[in-house]
Amino acid sequence: MSSHDLASRIDAYADLLLKVGVNLQPGQKLILRTTTAAVDLTRAVVARAYDMGSPYVEVIWSDDGVTRARFMRAPEDSFGIVPEHVAEAMVRLAQEGAASLAIVADDPDNLRGTDPKRMARYLANWRPRLKPYYELSMSDGIAWSVGAAASPAWARRVFPDLPEDEAVARLWEAIFHAVRLDTEDPEAAWRAHAQQLVSARERLNSRGFAALRFKGPGTDLRVGLAEGHRWDGGSSCTPAGDRFIANMPTEEVFTAPHRERVDGVVRASKPLAYAGTLIEDFELTFEGGEVVSAVAGKGQEALDQILAADPGARRLGEVALVPVSSPIARMGLLFYQTLYDENAASHIALGQGYAMTLRGGAKMSVEERRAAGLNESLTHVDFMIGSADMDVDGETPTGEVVPVMRAGEWVI
Repeated sequence: MSSHDLASRIDAYADLLLKVGVNLQPGQKLILRTTTAAVDLTRAVVARAYDMGSPYVEVIWSDDGVTRARFMRAPEDSFGIVPEHVAEAMVRLAQEGAASLAIVADDPDNLRGTDPKRMARYLANWRPRLKPYYELSMSDGIAWSVGAAASPAWARRVFPDLPEDEAVARLWEAIFHAVRLDTEDPEAAWRAHAQQLVSARERLNSRGFAALRFKGPGTDLRVGLAEGHRWDGGSSCTPAGDRFIANMPTEEVFTAPHRERVDGVVRASKPLAYAGTLIEDFELTFEGGEVVSAVAGKGQEALDQILAADPGARRLGEVALVPVSSPIARMGLLFYQTLYDENAASHIALGQGYAMTLRGGAKMSVEERRAAGLNESLTHVDFMIGSADMDVDGETPTGEVVPVMRAGEWVI
């Protein structure tokens, strides 16, 4: 792919993220969280947003090198210092109705060798300041989406045997394929795909399951579902009636576990890249909804810090089903990036649940959501559990067991 062809496709990708991802409206502001590893895509998004009539794009930058320098070298007692002005801007713009787009291009190993406790202390101070923003986004109060850009460090991790320039080109191709940019009409392809996900979620909603049972290598887990839960997936809708796609790519349908009704053992089927650290070969045991044992082959400290974030971090906030025939899975790549890996496999998430996965949840009080079983936390960490060896059953309120997936594929 020539540099001219790449620039043209990046422009088309930026257009897709804005038109289909956040569905940016004329006169609507945009929050853009991005990284210096994604400068070309960032510039394309900003230019296209203004072309579409946005009056202002708030660009919030990060940089792997700057981040690593802080967590490697800063004084031990300095991790309570956070960029409050960034949190204030995000909350204010979201409350004004701005759309929110994030571009990820992280080096999965960026914080290798740093003390995970430093990141844990930082996040413990950072997340409460963003709570109003997360309340809006996790209840579909604003349009939001996440996309990705190929960076040298990320590409080297995904394609370690290729020269860097070839690895970056391959990663761009994988990204463009995953977001259907290589189809004749990407917008039409996304409309059709979103409808397929809506059909899948409605089939599940019609069953009214009380629980899901997962069985596979190292996994025997029963996930009770929240009272009045609803399956979501495909496009979402803001209170103003604007449709958006929360993740690009997305291949999942998901709902709310009951925070007190998860029991059994689950083994991750893929590594988890979390805050610049890789957690590999890990297993969790649940009793009464709470993690009572967590063991990792690598990254134990980082796993412990996730679970110690707050009381809700030891309970589930999401359960999602993804067939192993999804386009992401068919690529046969381990991306070391949750946005992509979670769309190759069924997954669960520790931490905060989504209000929109309860019927009427967006209008419920926190107490009402909790009474229904929705989990509360300042964190939300997805990890993959699905594979071609995974079977999933649905359990009805009367105890009937209904096959949902066999060998990682839909049978319902």
